[in-house]
Amino acid sequence: MGDRVILVLLDGLRFDVARDGMGYLGHWVETGQANLFSVKAELPTLSRPLYEVLLTGTPVSVNGIGANDMVRLSHQQSVFHLAIAAGLTTAAAAYAWFSELYNRAPFEPWRDRDQHDPTLPIQHGRFYWADDYPDSHLFADAEMLRQAHNPDFMLVHPMGIDHAGHRYGADTAQYRGSALVADSLLAHYVPRWRAAGYRLLITADHGMNADGQHGGTLPAVRDVPLFVMGPDSAIAETDTPLSQLAIAPLICQWLGISPAPAMRSPLPDAAALTV
Repeated sequence: MGDRVILVLLDGLRFDVARDGMGYLGHWVETGQANLFSVKAELPTLSRPLYEVLLTGTPVSVNGIGANDMVRLSHQQSVFHLAIAAGLTTAAAAYAWFSELYNRAPFEPWRDRDQHDPTLPIQHGRFYWADDYPDSHLFADAEMLRQAHNPDFMLVHPMGIDHAGHRYGADTAQYRGSALVADSLLAHYVPRWRAAGYRLLITADHGMNADGQHGGTLPAVRDVPLFVMGPDSAIAETDTPLSQLAIAPLICQWLGISPAPAMRSPLPDAAALTV
């Protein structure tokens, strides 16, 4: 029997802004109750391709999701698929593209905003489709799903940081302020989730450059954070940047389920993320 896991995906959050500007999460690191790792995002550094990377542990050359406008169901076995096959319960409060990857495509707001179907990979979902959907509403959606359905694996995916980055660029008070907003919102929910016994992974799909763009190869868009919190003890540190491909198999490990055969990228030091 594994642990329950919440994956918080802070869309568009670059590593340096997470490290320097998110003091609530930094508190858990400073007190030895969490670790902050640097993760190297896969290419291209675009959202839909990296959603697929994060949930299936496969690169674009394998999964075929290479652009944001590729609207189809995933052909891979995601963490959601594996979890329900093992009899676990899944949930997501997330952008509509996750529904299109794992539940139904194309997304129809009138039909697909709220989904509750035990046969779907994301069994309980509340999905939004406007990039300016408030992060405060999204976190409330997630907590509503958690309390109502007690999922073993849940995805929480706000878009506020990415939206601010596209509007104003990364080197702005607005972008940095959006990260602080997310940090402050997490202060309301992390204690609840930790008290409920969840392991937490808080990461990003990609970063953001000064032009308000991403998709390329430079550190501003490739270097993203990974905060790891467990309910029991601190996690050994490593200076080795982690592969984004390692996150899906790590979630499987913590859930106590076997990874998909295509999830072939191990952590550089598996012991570094074992508590």
